[in-house]
Amino acid sequence: MQCPTHAFIFNATQCACNPGYLFNSSSSSCSLFAATGPAVELSSGVDYDSALSFPEALFSFDSIKKFTQSQAVFLEATLVLLLCWLGFCLLLRLSPLGSDGVSPWFRIRWWISRLDISFSTRHWLHDQKPVVKRKTELGGAFSIASWILFIGLFAALLYQTISKRSVEVHNVRAANAPDLASFLNDLEFNITTISSMSCAQLRGLGTVVTGNPILMDRRAVPLSTFANYSCLNTTLGPTITIQCNNCRLIRDFTYITWQFVDLPNSPATAVGFQFNLTAKKHGDKKRLSFVSGTLKNASDFDDKPVTYRGVMPNILKFNLFPRIYRNLHDLKIIQPLFHEFLPGSYYGEVSQLQSSLRSSSEGLINTTLFINFLSSYIVEIDSQNILGPVSFLADLGGLYCISIGIFFFLLVQCEYRIKRLRHEDTVMKNIRNRRKTQERWERLRKYVRYTWGSCSMDDMLTEPNDVNCMGVMKKSQNGSAQRRKLPGTIDSVSFNKKTTLPNEKVKTEPKHVLTQEIKSCMNENQDEGSSYPKCKPEDLLHGNVEDRRRDDESSISSRHADLPPLPSCEFGDSGEISMNDIQKNLQKLYEYNVVLREKLKVALSTNHVPADNESPSTVR
Repeated sequence: MQCPTHAFIFNATQCACNPGYLFNSSSSSCSLFAATGPAVELSSGVDYDSALSFPEALFSFDSIKKFTQSQAVFLEATLVLLLCWLGFCLLLRLSPLGSDGVSPWFRIRWWISRLDISFSTRHWLHDQKPVVKRKTELGGAFSIASWILFIGLFAALLYQTISKRSVEVHNVRAANAPDLASFLNDLEFNITTISSMSCAQLRGLGTVVTGNPILMDRRAVPLSTFANYSCLNTTLGPTITIQCNNCRLIRDFTYITWQFVDLPNSPATAVGFQFNLTAKKHGDKKRLSFVSGTLKNASDFDDKPVTYRGVMPNILKFNLFPRIYRNLHDLKIIQPLFHEFLPGSYYGEVSQLQSSLRSSSEGLINTTLFINFLSSYIVEIDSQNILGPVSFLADLGGLYCISIGIFFFLLVQCEYRIKRLRHEDTVMKNIRNRRKTQERWERLRKYVRYTWGSCSMDDMLTEPNDVNCMGVMKKSQNGSAQRRKLPGTIDSVSFNKKTTLPNEKVKTEPKHVLTQEIKSCMNENQDEGSSYPKCKPEDLLHGNVEDRRRDDESSISSRHADLPPLPSCEFGDSGEISMNDIQKNLQKLYEYNVVLREKLKVALSTNHVPADNESPSTVR
């Protein structure tokens, strides 16, 4: 006879699997039994996250736990974001600042300086200087960095507050008879013998032994008086089920024993045991405490596969522990606990198992369920909040102080060791003010050109249109006409970009001379029958101005020689400036100013006398 792989012949007509191997009837092969999942799994049946529904109303905290198993994730994200921000600010500092203030790098660095909200009044100050609000680029970078650190630490604190908002407090007290009598739970024991056997091989189930079997106080009673029991064939082997609804526990040791015996063509062998014990309060289907696991070897320190067979019993010990949950309306539930497993007869070698299969005296598997109800003490469980509003605010304030303090220390060290960082706000303000001044000056020039025309600007020669004496623009080649406003007096202020001294002499021209010129211009054009005069305002002044310009330049150059020399500033021999030296120098400047004022009066008087003596008839 030929047996499958990992099997041997123990008599002339039958095969058996090697120790630790389980026969699969569907494939007719032997495979090594490997348990899936943890060896022992335990649950108390109480979920504290579902007991408090406040976080669930705002967000699903359990879904967040899948991505953030600890607050270290928040701290790592904060560190990465902080390093990215500081690196970005460092790269911006490497870019040129420029002097025009229009580059994008300058604009970004300017707005970073505007973000200086935490250190604007804590920058470097000289001795006895008033504290003013200054916003620098370094202060803006450190301000945002401090807030990034604070928000990250706040997120970690919030995570800790939600996840560890309360602790479970256990109080153990001695039990009395009324307390134990009030524990009415529904218990269920499921013990599976992992093998290829069936329930037809079950023997001896139906008796409960209480007390100590060695002493004289042991008692044997039918199992049916306490619970319902049954046997069910499963894919892993026969499963013994013992159910007790609203049962009162026996306050002593309890033993339940059964055996599986050999049948023709079905030897009593097993490779392991699987158990599942559950307890719940009668009528409560929401909370269920249980303990489950798989036993597949003879020792906790050795994973060698074995096969159980023989007279010595395999003892599975369990403890039942009474608990009262004060925070769940005094819920009374029994917690099953797996204590230990005492293996009976087992074999790890093929020869030993082969000889046992040939012996009829060892043709059984003896299993004993040992239950110990720990009725001496009762555990009272309550939840206690460890984080209140005051402690939370205290932690929050401490995190803020730490965040601000770290970067304030770095700011002070940087400004103390690098002197050009002390006045970088002034440099950026000067650049920006120059740009703003240039933009406003350009807007003013555009306004002047639109209001008074291009005649009042230096680039008036490039204009294709002409301005007549009445302030009306001639039609251009495209046929469009624009009307511009003529100033009230021709000797008004000029808005040229560059003003020279000869042009200023136009202001000293008498009004009656200009009036006669305009009238004569109008009469000449009316005689010709033209609706618009052809002469321009600059033509009216061209002759007189050109004649006077040459005379003024010669007179001014001759008068420069009469000006007194500038006074020299004198100081003490020691090189230090004293108040007496300052007073003396100011006195010299005052005297020099008086002399210049007298010279100016004389120059103005001599300049206006010839203009007043001229008669109107001499013009043109």
